[in-house]
Amino acid sequence: MKKKYSVEEILRILGEEKQGNKTIRNICRERNITEQTYYRWRNKYEGMELKEALRMKQLEEENRRLKQIITDQALDISILKEVNSKKW
Repeated sequence: MKKKYSVEEILRILGEEKQGNKTIRNICRERNITEQTYYRWRNKYEGMELKEALRMKQLEEENRRLKQIITDQALDISILKEVNSKKW
């Protein structure tokens, strides 16, 4: 079962290592995440403040939405070209 962590939770988890009293392996075991997930989060969010990370998440969502719109429009254009190419 996957748990979806919020940006704030991810930053808090990443901050545990910086406190220096826990190893990455222990942090992952306590939070029930893989080390691969931890390193992926670290590559993505390292050095970011909460405000910056939230803004990045918002931009990623907007980008995903815009890509979907473009895909839908391309499909509509393709269908219209096919319909118009047929002789009635």
